[in-house]
Amino acid sequence: MKVIEIKNLTKKFKTGYGIFDINIEVKAGEVYGYLGPNGSGKSTTIRHIMGYLKPQAGSAHIFGKDAWLESNLIQNDLGYLPGEIAFPEYNSGIDFIKMIFNLREQTNWDYVEELINYWEFDPNVKIKKMSKGMKQKVGLVIAFMHKPKLLVLDEPTNGLDPLMQEKFISLILKEKAAGTTVLMSSHIFAEIEKTCDKVAIIKSGRIISDVEMNKLKLKSDRKYEIEFVDSKVLKEYLYKNSKTKHLYKIPYDQVDDFFEKLKKFNIKDFNEIPFSLEEYFLDFYKKEEKQGGIKNV
Repeated sequence: MKVIEIKNLTKKFKTGYGIFDINIEVKAGEVYGYLGPNGSGKSTTIRHIMGYLKPQAGSAHIFGKDAWLESNLIQNDLGYLPGEIAFPEYNSGIDFIKMIFNLREQTNWDYVEELINYWEFDPNVKIKKMSKGMKQKVGLVIAFMHKPKLLVLDEPTNGLDPLMQEKFISLILKEKAAGTTVLMSSHIFAEIEKTCDKVAIIKSGRIISDVEMNKLKLKSDRKYEIEFVDSKVLKEYLYKNSKTKHLYKIPYDQVDDFFEKLKKFNIKDFNEIPFSLEEYFLDFYKKEEKQGGIKNV
């Protein structure tokens, strides 16, 4: 079942910026990462999913319903965390949480308290006096507390310290195991890499890459750092080198050939460098600037 289905979605603003021919499919139970720099179109896409913006062309459907025309039928099953949080400042955190709880006609207050304890903050503080991280935690509680079928999270760990970022990853993995669908934009590559089934990269309002994480890892170049016993060094596949360390970059389908050739050399130290989504993203952006086009893996 397609929980999110976006087809040729286009919205151009007077400035010339916007999103153009966006196509996204997210199936039930998938976690979908949406990567791109500030101003690339991530939040504009998400606002269409939420029904806050009307498309100029194309469509966005959530649970098979038109996100613009039928947004009122979608909200009960959707949890949303905006990229820019603007809560009523003179409420306390707990009062605001209770207000949303009552508006949704929820009955599971025990779970709300569980989330508050999980995020380790005092909800009785006035929102005006809260730090950015505390406001983010209030937003996360509100997004998760009605146990929605779909979570739409725009920069969800913005303002959180590294410990809380790890707790966020654990919570997403728990939701994933329970079958919750998640669409998440983020600048934190680790949380995308550890949680997502698919990743799209958006640049200047257009999706330039749409990949499955497992296939991406399988088809990515392998990198190895090697220190040799003597001056005899394998020249082929050499990517960078220093006085003692030599970095090799090998296409995934030539790894066997690399190791066969490596047998002829005396090795002192050998390390495999793990796949990095951040490196892939930065390399892809550089290549895209030269070549252009869309890539599917």
